Amino acid sequence: MEMENETQQSKFRRICVFCGSSQGKKSSYQDAAIELGRELVVCKKLWFSRSEISIIFQLFLMHIQEEEKKGTILLWNPITSSYSKFGTFSVQIISFLSLTFFLLVLKKSLILRLVSILLQVSRNIDLVYGGGSIGLMGLVSQAVHDGGRHVIGVIPKTLMPRELTGETVGEVKAVADMHQRKAEMAKHSDAFIALPGGYGTLEELLEVITWAQLGIHDKPVGLLNVDGYYNSLLSFIDKAVEEGFISPSARQIIVSAPTAKELVKKLEVPCHESVASKLSWETEQFGYSKTYDLSR
Repeated sequence: MEMENETQQSKFRRICVFCGSSQGKKSSYQDAAIELGRELVVCKKLWFSRSEISIIFQLFLMHIQEEEKKGTILLWNPITSSYSKFGTFSVQIISFLSLTFFLLVLKKSLILRLVSILLQVSRNIDLVYGGGSIGLMGLVSQAVHDGGRHVIGVIPKTLMPRELTGETVGEVKAVADMHQRKAEMAKHSDAFIALPGGYGTLEELLEVITWAQLGIHDKPVGLLNVDGYYNSLLSFIDKAVEEGFISPSARQIIVSAPTAKELVKKLEVPCHESVASKLSWETEQFGYSKTYDLSR
């Protein structure tokens, strides 16, 4: 199906994705990383419009009349046409036993089940990530790069031989250590998303959540909860709220969704604007040599 591009301005210029050098055992984790990368570049919307259905209905009738003259039955016969407002759409006729039955289906408006108009909307969000070319890091960065967006990888010099293999994509920033890596990624990002991962991913995720709780930033934090991977972590956080270790307002710092499309949409909606008052922080307090403004 051909698609027409439109630009939809996102509130985010760059999103930092936390993920590791492992791909995980399940292919769904790898698929999620690729899909997230693509979602940062574009999103796809299905349109079902009464007026547009009317136009498509007429196209079907014209096509049917032509086929009826030939005395043929329609079997998986695609019709493609264009309409400037919604772009190019494609209609596919599913095997019907007879032309009479197909016309009956149309008259009952079941055409809604047969028609989809696909509009591809550009998000144009750049990626900030850990800089590696292997594991989920390599998959998400390649997907964003292939979509024509800028990729910024931040990696400690000591990890470069271990996590950089083959060709890298985008811009690679070498830093002194893990602390500086996290500060740099936060500095260049407008939001954070964690893919399934291990200790490193959890450490990066929990640190930016803590920074939000302390008022260092008010950037959205999201979990891509693929196949329920983060269910246990979310249950732990809810238990901490129940036991009084995390405030209910601080619980709102983190949002989760099972798909990249749903998660990016959720992150666009502010959910923790006033968890903590804005404070003035210098990175020397974290042991960094530089001063960063991690807030917007």
